Amino acid sequence: MGLWEMVTDPFMQRALVAALLVGLSAPVVGTYLVQRRLALLGDGIGHVALTGVALGWLVGAGMGLVPDDVLAVPGAVVAAVAGSVLIEVVRRRGRTSGDLALAILFYGGIAGGVLLIGLAGGSSGSLMAYLFGSISTVTMADVWVTVALCGLILLIGLGLRAVLFSVSHDEEFAIASGLPVWALNMAVAVLAALTVTVAMRVVGLLLVSALMIVPVAIGQLVTHSFRRTMLVGSVVGVTVCVTGLSITYWHNVSPGALIVVLAIGVYAVVAAVHPLLARRRPATDPHPDIPDDVAVATPAGDGRQEECTP
Repeated sequence: MGLWEMVTDPFMQRALVAALLVGLSAPVVGTYLVQRRLALLGDGIGHVALTGVALGWLVGAGMGLVPDDVLAVPGAVVAAVAGSVLIEVVRRRGRTSGDLALAILFYGGIAGGVLLIGLAGGSSGSLMAYLFGSISTVTMADVWVTVALCGLILLIGLGLRAVLFSVSHDEEFAIASGLPVWALNMAVAVLAALTVTVAMRVVGLLLVSALMIVPVAIGQLVTHSFRRTMLVGSVVGVTVCVTGLSITYWHNVSPGALIVVLAIGVYAVVAAVHPLLARRRPATDPHPDIPDDVAVATPAGDGRQEECTP
């Protein structure tokens, strides 16, 4: 089987479109999560989305729909959005620490998913395709849903980049500037939820957070600009998704696991090579020819970035 056969295969065409869109949009949202030090939020939302998958399965089975899981994706979207809003409310009110709230989401999401799938007449094995991804199950309906959700993610994530950056980097400054901080925080949380549900067919709910975070970590290694970090992350995301999916066309391996392994491999290579290249460069403004994209040093180890105009 050659390259032409792969790109003309209707199944691979659907899978490649889904992988490309997920690889493009996931790092956009991941950049905001890294800036807010909420890198594990995607994992928490993914576990809650599992409950939504099982709930959709239960409702579909009760309505006699064929296939039973026809409502799995809508159920995942509703549960993920509800979970992301809940974690933001808890974080905002400060009644529970962020890591504790995420832990509750982790355990409650998994337990709820297993319990509901049993009530629907299935087994925990029925959830494997959602946990680890199953690109072979992508239908044209899934593709259109992915196109719509990724379009919304990119529209908000890029269109509101300046204000979302301000809120993610310094919430107190954003409040003093008169920005609608509560609404913008909710926007980031909902974007994360949508990204999780979009990516679950490609990499699975347990691995989606890696696709949101690892490409961003690679971007942070090679640039100090928030904007360019987002750009590099999206390029890396698209590359590893399409490459990983293409390899699985010829080799029977899990696409989701391979995509994540490729992303981590790229990170390891860049992390090893970058210090060697950095020693040869003068310590100056990384983009001296772009006056509106000047990086400002932040305390070492905080993992966040600043720039004059995001």
